[in-house]
Amino acid sequence: MKINWKGVFPAVTTKFTEDNRLDIEWFLKNIDAQITAGVDGIILGGTLGEASGLEDEEKYTLLKSAAAFLDGKVPVIMNITAKTTEAAIESAQKAEKFGANGLMMLPPTNYYADDRETIAYFKAVANATSLPIMIYNNPVDYKIEVTIKMFEALSVCKNIQAVKESTRDISNITRMKNTFGNRFSILCGVDTLALESLLMGADGWVAGLVCAFPKETVAIYRLTKAGRHQEALEIYRWFLPLLELDINSKLVQNIKLAEVATGLGTEHVRAPRLPLIGEERSQVLAIIEKAMASRPTLPEYLNINHQELVNV
Repeated sequence: MKINWKGVFPAVTTKFTEDNRLDIEWFLKNIDAQITAGVDGIILGGTLGEASGLEDEEKYTLLKSAAAFLDGKVPVIMNITAKTTEAAIESAQKAEKFGANGLMMLPPTNYYADDRETIAYFKAVANATSLPIMIYNNPVDYKIEVTIKMFEALSVCKNIQAVKESTRDISNITRMKNTFGNRFSILCGVDTLALESLLMGADGWVAGLVCAFPKETVAIYRLTKAGRHQEALEIYRWFLPLLELDINSKLVQNIKLAEVATGLGTEHVRAPRLPLIGEERSQVLAIIEKAMASRPTLPEYLNINHQELVNV
């Protein structure tokens, strides 16, 4: 499946049962809500998906379940996080085998690779798979920045096609567009910068709070790309206190609480994560409850011609 790399791509949470097993029923229920809302792809096994706490077999169970459920409706993207190049290649090839349509890739973890090493890492994986790849550029959390010069070196790999832009520097979107034109699709990876990024020319949004509020997220994207900026802005201003729950070390717990409020999940997390308690929990619930009480009535956004939007 060819991936357009435009639109809203939820980084979905991984659902667990009370006894710490994968909860495929809730997992697919949430994905179904995403599809109904009009998302353009599903990303599995990211930070929000608690990838660091999953066994490899569990990751592939999620992948196979999502691929079978979606049956080609939208692409399934598997996140690749690895300590070694060999492990990253193996993960990419298994993801392809088990039904992934594309990959999202972090630089190597646990070692702060320099520019040359990072480029070699990405190239080695790209050359070992036919899947299209989105580079996850998040130096704030992962300490390695993929610079413009590095993207120049990576541009020879035709299947490196997109970047999840999480540098927190909005002007980086313009730098990428000025340097590469449309060679790389740019997807905002920071919820609290989404509208700003779209207005600066980002092609899409890898979203977190979409897990609990899929319709609002897709509405903001489609309205913005249709030039209906004021309508998008009104929803975004309502959404911002919720979006700020994503830029927090407890983003998984925060977003799972929001999923409970909207009927799209449970708050079960995998240790060492623990459910929120005390004042911290009360503060997050207050934000969610205030938002639920003032949840906006959305305009009819699904009838906006999506084929026209992706070319904006």
